[in-house]
This record gives sequence, C-alpha cells and structure tokens, in this order.
Amino acid sequence: MSLYETVSARYSVRAYRPDAIAEDVLDRVLEAFRAAPTAANRQPIGAILLPTARYGDLLRRVYDKDWFAEQPPLVVAVCADREVGWHRRDGMAYADVDATIAMDHLILAATAEGLGTCWVGAFDPEAAREGLGLPAGVEPIAFTPLGYPADTPRTKRRKPMEALVFEGRWPQE
Repeated sequence: MSLYETVSARYSVRAYRPDAIAEDVLDRVLEAFRAAPTAANRQPIGAILLPTARYGDLLRRVYDKDWFAEQPPLVVAVCADREVGWHRRDGMAYADVDATIAMDHLILAATAEGLGTCWVGAFDPEAAREGLGLPAGVEPIAFTPLGYPADTPRTKRRKPMEALVFEGRWPQE
C-alpha cells in the first residue's frame, strides 16, 4: 500500500476482531512510532502497551466503551514528557506536538499493516495518569485501540481544499 493509499484508507475503527497481532507486525508499527520526528530530536514521548485481557478494568475507567476496553487485543497510550520536550522561544511546549506526530506515524503504520485504530482524546486524564503510573510532567496525550477491524469504513466527510489551504495569510472574515 502506498503512503497515499494508506492515508486514504485510515479510518476510525469502532469494532475489532479478537485476533492477536503478530509480533513482527506490532514491531513494525512501534518502529514507526519510534522513527517519528520530534523537536530538537529530544523524543519526549512514550507508548504504553495495554493488552485488554489484562488491563480491561483500567481501560474502562479511562474510556468506558466496549470497542475500546474489550474488543481489540491491545490499546496503546501515547504520553509526552513536558519537562524533556523542547520549548519554542515564546515558551510553547512541543512535547504534545511530538507525541501527536508519533501517534500519527503509529496509526498510519497500523493501517498499512491491515490493523485498525481510533484516535481517542475524550478519555479521563486523571484515571489515565493514576492507572498508568505517570510521574509529574508526563501527560497522557491520546489512546488508540489496535487490532483487526470488524467493521467497514464509512464515507469520510472533509472540507474542500480551499477551506483548509491558504496562500500567504490566514483568510480574514
């Protein structure tokens, strides 16, 4: 699958088969996460692997949906260490951006491997921090189930290009 086919094929999967993910497939997906660019190459990121059979109770506290906590064989939590990450000259912390880029690499690699994902940001951050044992300064950024889809993609709705891409300046109302 080409990069462009992968980008087009990715969708938010909300039904998973219980099939195990082969170790070599998981390794390639995690290598894509590791290979993601980060500001000043600081790599203030981490991925916590949560097999649903073992961590289902925690996952239910984090985000109480069957397709998240029970159906897939694995859920991945992507975190950012804000103390390690680079800061822009105005103070903006880039660790969250770095974690987001790495998550995107992970979900695109998963798609290329025939796996499904669903970017979950609507989780309980306190339950995540406590359940994952995150130290001060480390923030849970996003979760994704990881497994083989048991559904079919729906038609994606996207804004037209001219509503998203501008030349020179942001459009004025």
